[in-house]
Amino acid sequence: MKTLLLARHAKSDWGVPGLSDHDRPLNSRGRRDAPVMARRLVDEGILLDRVVSSSAVRARSTAAEYAAACGLGIIEEPLLYAASVRSILAIASALPEESSVAMLVGHNPGMSDAVAELTGDGAELPTCAVAECAVDVDTWAELVEGSGRLLRLRTPRDGD
Repeated sequence: MKTLLLARHAKSDWGVPGLSDHDRPLNSRGRRDAPVMARRLVDEGILLDRVVSSSAVRARSTAAEYAAACGLGIIEEPLLYAASVRSILAIASALPEESSVAMLVGHNPGMSDAVAELTGDGAELPTCAVAECAVDVDTWAELVEGSGRLLRLRTPRDGD
């Protein structure tokens, strides 16, 4: 059994004219929510052993909070930027076997679609949401559509 957490980046800042989508940073709400969500996971006993992030600034900033809370670095995966479900599940299926609790940090609609494809549960991920999925596989390479079960969807609003 593996645990895969699929996370959407925290709220980003649209206030800088001319800045590319890839380079948008977190806004004040995003900078507040990301560390709070990271602490919640640790407080609830979720100890990540791998954090893989889209190369976009807002995703990397979000992933850095989760990684820091677990004493990890982040692994940047450019293919997670604007990734399709197929790409997200392929990235997850290529995770190293020694990892048992991994997080991918990316973007919608891909992350929400990946949760639905993996678990059969349609879950819309708002910004900074984390879908915790139990994946009934012995190796990540066995991960396929329908091999997961949605255990919990956490959002920043849950903690309010």
